[in-house]
Amino acid sequence: MMLTLRSIRWKGIKPIKTFYNRFVEDAQLNCKLATLWKKNLNTCGDDNDLKEVMKRKIKEHRELVIKFRKEHAKTKLGDATVGMIYGGMRGLAAMLCETSALDPNEGIRFRNLTIPEVCCKLPKGKGCNNQPYPEGLFWLFCTGDIPTIDQVNFVRMEWICRAELPQFVIDLLLGLPKQVHPMAQLSAALSVMSVCSEFPKKYNTVKKDVMWELMYEDCMDLLAKIISVASIIYTHTYKECGYKPIIDEKACWTKNFCISMGYEEDAFIDFMRLYMILHSDHGSGNVSAHTVHLVGSALSDCYLAMAAGINGLAGPLHGLANQEVWKFVLELQKKVGKTPTDDQVKTFVQEKLKTGVVPGYGHAVLRKTDPRFTAQKEFCEKNLPNDPGVKIVWQLFKIVPPLLQSLGKVQNPWPNVDAHSGAILQAFKMTEMNFYTVLFAVSRALGTMAWLIWARALLLPIERPKSYTTAELMKMVGTSKDKCEDKKQSEDKCEDKKQTEDKCEDKKEPEVCKSKTKRECLKSEADTCKDKK
Repeated sequence: MMLTLRSIRWKGIKPIKTFYNRFVEDAQLNCKLATLWKKNLNTCGDDNDLKEVMKRKIKEHRELVIKFRKEHAKTKLGDATVGMIYGGMRGLAAMLCETSALDPNEGIRFRNLTIPEVCCKLPKGKGCNNQPYPEGLFWLFCTGDIPTIDQVNFVRMEWICRAELPQFVIDLLLGLPKQVHPMAQLSAALSVMSVCSEFPKKYNTVKKDVMWELMYEDCMDLLAKIISVASIIYTHTYKECGYKPIIDEKACWTKNFCISMGYEEDAFIDFMRLYMILHSDHGSGNVSAHTVHLVGSALSDCYLAMAAGINGLAGPLHGLANQEVWKFVLELQKKVGKTPTDDQVKTFVQEKLKTGVVPGYGHAVLRKTDPRFTAQKEFCEKNLPNDPGVKIVWQLFKIVPPLLQSLGKVQNPWPNVDAHSGAILQAFKMTEMNFYTVLFAVSRALGTMAWLIWARALLLPIERPKSYTTAELMKMVGTSKDKCEDKKQSEDKCEDKKQTEDKCEDKKEPEVCKSKTKRECLKSEADTCKDKK
């Protein structure tokens, strides 16, 4: 346990009393959690123990992958183009991901299940308003199987038993200035939690084929603790109530998270279950998931890998889209009022499209409305049908796609997941937009941690693709810098010649003058002017 002198002064508390109270509280909590954990492990049975189930699944899948690689190691999957290399490797088939895959027509699939199937088939608890537990989704990611309610409860209790934060992490977060961005706070907290990881301490002492078990333990710890880290960030940065750790053994992961932030409304907790599921995974090619996998491939522990992924998610091109959508809605409301007509919305959008884009619309892969958008819309139809912000989101959904199609602005004009989530969070009075990406990060931990475990289970090596210079690429395609420059100069000369010819054409005498002398032409023009007068 640690309390810095600075934090003691900042809190205005008596050091001796505080240390004693915290020691007693921590000792009681540790004893209680240890008892719960032991009970959970002793009563679950192998079929409900996630780690035991994964052992069987990993053995089967390893054999399949070894055979597949042996038979098809040199089989070509496609061609890499110069455009792909300069275009962020978009569309380049070069990565493995077992947990999810993106379908152009059906959207993201989690272990081959569509979003509607996931929401329908995963276990739900009482009062869940038909939204499943994220604990069940994590079981699905790790095993490929729909869990039973007992298996969901195993994961839930595992996370509750591992949920306590080290005191130095709490002190770190409470000692940070409130001006530090929430994503930077989350990244810093997870980075220092690397000291708690068992993976770097033991990976040299175990065989490679059981290394995944060390990663499993660390990933389970991270998922258990990340909601406490995020809730401290929220309450310390935005609220005056301070941090009260909520570890209710009867509550689920999401409910403990929401209550720790000060949100106890059932509908909000229910939405957060849905939010955590929808944002949990999206293949391994996006910035955050790819970064976690890349850093993990160097055998960095899961805390460092997740912190790196969070830094990528914090970038405006990746994790800030739902904020941009809500800013767009606020700008619309400021200009035409909180309850605009369809015509007013259409006019506003048309004006915006002259100089920019409509955030939340268009997708690089999807050819239909993102099913994650649809899931949020269905939730709002039941829970927030009259909210002004939500209604505007629905108006945009009705107006923007056909408008974009008519203008030919984007190939896929449909709304994505970011087009709706900001309005829902605002409707539930979570107005702190800088925190939205933290929610995204907590959710994305579910998918990335599951895949990190599997990456070690499949003995995947360090990631190191080949890179080229522009000169090397030119040589590969049979050209060079000089040839490109000569071609450009030749094109420039042709353009200059064309412009010269156009000027000459403009200077040519009128057709009527070709067969006349200059004096006759001038006289003819003068006669024409007289006739006009």
